[in-house]
Amino acid sequence: MTDTTAFDWRSFLLKWSGEWADSLPDGETRGEDDETARQARWLGFPPASTERIAAMEERLGRRMPPSYREFLKVSDGWRHAGGFVWLLAGTEDAHWHNNESGLADMFEEYLDEDAGPEERREADIWRRGLQLDVESDITHVLMDPEDADEDGEWAVYTWASWRAAPPERHTNFLEFMRDMYRELHSLRAHRSDGEPVFANDTTRELDALVEEARLEVLRGGWERAVKTLDEAKEYGRPRAAGLGDQIRRLLGQTYMVYFDDLVTDPQYAPELLPPLVAEHAAHSYRDDSTLTFHLRGADDDVVSLAYAALDQVRNGTYRYTAAGPFGEGVERARELARWGDTDGAWRTLIDALPLWEPLGPDHLAPLGWVADPVLGPLLTPERGRELLSTPRGGQAGEAPRPTAGLDPSDLAWLAAPDPGNNRTSYRFVLVAGVEPEELPGRLADGDGDGDGDGDGTVLNEPTTLWEARRRSLDNQREFSSYDDRALMAVGRAGTGWSFAFDSDPAPFDQRRFVSPAAAASAGTRAVVVWSGLRTWHGEPFFHLSVARDGAEQYAFTYVDGEIRQSGEIPRALDPSRFFSDLEDSAGAERSLLEAVAGEFAACLPRHAIVNGRLHTFTTRSWTRPPRDGETYAVIRMHRAAARPADGERTGEDGPGSR
Repeated sequence: MTDTTAFDWRSFLLKWSGEWADSLPDGETRGEDDETARQARWLGFPPASTERIAAMEERLGRRMPPSYREFLKVSDGWRHAGGFVWLLAGTEDAHWHNNESGLADMFEEYLDEDAGPEERREADIWRRGLQLDVESDITHVLMDPEDADEDGEWAVYTWASWRAAPPERHTNFLEFMRDMYRELHSLRAHRSDGEPVFANDTTRELDALVEEARLEVLRGGWERAVKTLDEAKEYGRPRAAGLGDQIRRLLGQTYMVYFDDLVTDPQYAPELLPPLVAEHAAHSYRDDSTLTFHLRGADDDVVSLAYAALDQVRNGTYRYTAAGPFGEGVERARELARWGDTDGAWRTLIDALPLWEPLGPDHLAPLGWVADPVLGPLLTPERGRELLSTPRGGQAGEAPRPTAGLDPSDLAWLAAPDPGNNRTSYRFVLVAGVEPEELPGRLADGDGDGDGDGDGTVLNEPTTLWEARRRSLDNQREFSSYDDRALMAVGRAGTGWSFAFDSDPAPFDQRRFVSPAAAASAGTRAVVVWSGLRTWHGEPFFHLSVARDGAEQYAFTYVDGEIRQSGEIPRALDPSRFFSDLEDSAGAERSLLEAVAGEFAACLPRHAIVNGRLHTFTTRSWTRPPRDGETYAVIRMHRAAARPADGERTGEDGPGSR
């Protein structure tokens, strides 16, 4: 606990008063009391005697908290506590609020029926609190005798209706006054044109600490520096917020991260605008006018750059670039990431980081890459700390210990429950000795992008599987009850293998299922796995098929409690080893996946599949065509042509046109 009784109130209040007096513009009209305070360089009043304090406590029926008593011994009240409390009570004016504002009733009206005792106690502060505000801009200051610590200090609560926020809690009266002193600095730091610059020993000391913190961040000592920057930000010091926000964004924080004036500076805008607009784009409910608010003061070129970046982020076409050797590392990292090797991509990015060149002195780290659809998913809070701990920008320091990789070198992670337990069924194809971009040629039928235009050998741009499914459905015009064309993400599956993965397959129909293993294995080897041992729909099932040079070597399918198999299955994959007891379906699934990974030395990149963005394409159907006598349904959808304004019929009108 802080010993509030040992605090040097007089020195603190004298400094506050002097800085306030020096900040007033010459010739500004002031009241008589303010002018007297300016000339005296003292915002306070004569000290309260012991007798006055005792009389106050007798009147109120409570002993005052230590920090407030010590303050009164130096000044019996205070003018201009921050920017919105013009007169703070001393011994004569402090009084119990007793809900004279009616705010207790208002706050209680907003409580839910199931509000707990703590919420009701907070609302009741308007009845029990000691009011300290005498004159203010509708700003209330109450000390709460029921919110006291072991030293007898009472918490202070401030609230103003125009702030549209709940009451703000200050640990004690000393901390409240420190916060009000910071508020004075914060308000004076942003002066209008023509007003004198707010400069004094405090601001000069803080600015020197900000500069040292900037260099410390570049040396890798961000944890020490961020505390300094946060303190300087509370005082409204220029640069502090923009520097601190760069650190916060790399730690994965986005709330209230706006990069302050740096984002509108043409020197830094190319790096700081992309993460700003990416966060804006991530919240579709936000009107673009809110982005304009964060760009206030920017010139037309910066505003145009911001909206161009916003369009690219929304379209998934934004591509981060950087100069010099670091930029070359960025391109190598992107190439690895777009095929699923996110661990390799991260190491490539970090290895190139010492060669990174900042755009200016207030540029602490590369940031534009977090908005890149391929590179952005590499970031985790742990990796952000590693990046910040890496010396860069021409500064020397000790390199941090590398963060652990995110991808297990196996397949068993697929059996682990995912958030929401949505991955209960999935299927994938492994093909040896081919590159991922070759998979559509082996698995698609000439329409691998699923839009019906026959150009399917081209992979879609990297996207999340959820986005890819949404776009595919938006473009799809035909739906068939017999067709099962899988939308699959592609990438590398360890050394020598490529994969195609479907996280949301159609229901498994053993009667009509056709494994794509044989078609995919022309001139090489292919493995197909389809697991539904934890499926919510129908009976548990599992399928494995292996083919080489266009012919199936062996396969088995477990469904309806039975195993059907063909070919000579290696002992490690013998289905009888896994399906004798399916009470633990997840355990059986894990064992099967471990066996497949061990047999073929392949793995799937978890982070890229779950959190990243990969190329996708649509395969040919995993089911055979219907036979004679089998019924099915096909639904075709046509976009309606716009009707002529005069209501005349067009050549497209007629039966069947919808």
